[in-house]
Amino acid sequence: MKLKELESLLQQVEGFDRPKLLLEQYPTSPHIAARMLYTIHTTFDDIENKLVADLGCGCGVLSIGAALLNAGLCLGVDIDEDALDVFHRNAEEFELANVNMIQYDVCSKLTDKLSKKFDTVIMNPPFGTKHNKGMDMIFLRSALDMARTAVYSLHKTTTRNHIKKKADEWKVKMEVIAD
Repeated sequence: MKLKELESLLQQVEGFDRPKLLLEQYPTSPHIAARMLYTIHTTFDDIENKLVADLGCGCGVLSIGAALLNAGLCLGVDIDEDALDVFHRNAEEFELANVNMIQYDVCSKLTDKLSKKFDTVIMNPPFGTKHNKGMDMIFLRSALDMARTAVYSLHKTTTRNHIKKKADEWKVKMEVIAD
């Protein structure tokens, strides 16, 4: 699938009915989602036939994009039932058999049960700048626990040095793929 086709398809993904400020719900634009997923797919070969988790999946744009790029299975994880309802409608609209979702708090002990169960973890986590300071780091730590191969995450440029410091502390390689 070409990048333009992926972006065009992702433009059809329905967004939040009523975003919840406390959960920092904001949509991942089709433009950013398509470029992120296309790069993961074509440059790193971390989507096709892989078991992919999407943490804080919201309405499912990253999960749906991964499924369209032939992920073996993409599991969306979110705490918000309303967001998962929209995700479910989106997945049905696309008629995707390789997408599933669960309602779960990424901050809980989910990662103990799912430790190293996924090839790839993708996410656009809450940044933790409004209400839940450090939430992005909690998501990142959970993602690292769950992934066997790679974690791909969107973050604010202003937090890059902090993330680099945490990556060094956690003894994982961090690379900025796009700015």
